[in-house]
Amino acid sequence: MTAIGSNAVLSVFILFCRIGTCLMLMPGFSSARVPVNVRLFLSIAVTLALTPVLIGSVKAAAESAALVALVPVLVSEIMTGLLIGFAARIFFAALETLGTSIAMAINLSNPLGVPIENNDDLPALTSLITLAATVLIFITDLHWEVFRGLVASYDALPVSGAFRLQFSLVQIANCLSTAFFLALRISGPFIVFSVVVNFAIGLANKLTPQIPIYFISAPFLVAAGLFLLFFVCKQFLALFNAGFANWLISG
Repeated sequence: MTAIGSNAVLSVFILFCRIGTCLMLMPGFSSARVPVNVRLFLSIAVTLALTPVLIGSVKAAAESAALVALVPVLVSEIMTGLLIGFAARIFFAALETLGTSIAMAINLSNPLGVPIENNDDLPALTSLITLAATVLIFITDLHWEVFRGLVASYDALPVSGAFRLQFSLVQIANCLSTAFFLALRISGPFIVFSVVVNFAIGLANKLTPQIPIYFISAPFLVAAGLFLLFFVCKQFLALFNAGFANWLISG
């Protein structure tokens, strides 16, 4: 292998450290339902596809022949990929958390569904909401924004041997704030619904203690919650998708 060929292979490997790590955590690409070998080959394919565009960003680091000089670069690239992928996963973690609160608000938290983005058992309603949000990533072509963001990350976070820890913590804190405020806006109608309905049921139970109001009202509470979900599901999925898209484009 010539010196030029070895530098090219090393450049691709450096790119793979960031791109592959990011895709292994990115929602939609990193689902536990997708086999690991498929995710690995997808990461390799995306890395090779982006290499002609990004090889200039890593050429200087690849020309460092000393292994000691390359180790900090590889570690920094892996941590940068973790930062990008983990920040995106925060949005879906917030959606799962508030989806569980929605299921609890309408008394549908007991039936457990198939997990979509992780291995934990979640209420069936939460799995449905998460699945719909994941599918919207590909329907609305946001997966292309993921690739565009990866390309742009080499301008915002150039390849170097130093990982910017303070910058990363600030970005994670901003993502946590944005994601959970967005999820709170989505679940707001259900929280209000739960407070009002449970207050009314509690008041009725105090006025008629001889009648088990809570048990009688359970099916009506579920039916009313499902009607509310039917009327607002399109809006809150569009709101979440717009918030996630805005982070991908500007974050």
